[in-house]
Amino acid sequence: MAIVVRLDVMLALRKVRSRELAQHVGITESNLSLLKSGRVRGIRFETLSRICDYLHCQPGDLLTYEPDDDTTPLTGDFE
Repeated sequence: MAIVVRLDVMLALRKVRSRELAQHVGITESNLSLLKSGRVRGIRFETLSRICDYLHCQPGDLLTYEPDDDTTPLTGDFE
C-alpha cells in the first residue's frame, strides 16, 4: 500500500494511549487498532479531524505516501 499510517508514532510522541484517543474521537479501540495497523480502506475526514485535534498535529503527520515498487504510472489525459 502506498499510504502509510503513522498514528502509532504520533501516539508515542504525544505520550497518549490508544484508549484515551479512541474515547475522545468516539471510535472503538478495535477500530483504532485497525487504523494504526493500516488495515483500513478509508477514514472519514471528521474522524481524522478529531484525531488531529486531540494530538495537536496535521493529517500529514499521520499519513505518508510511499510509492510501491510495482506502481504503474497512470495513463490518460488529465488536463
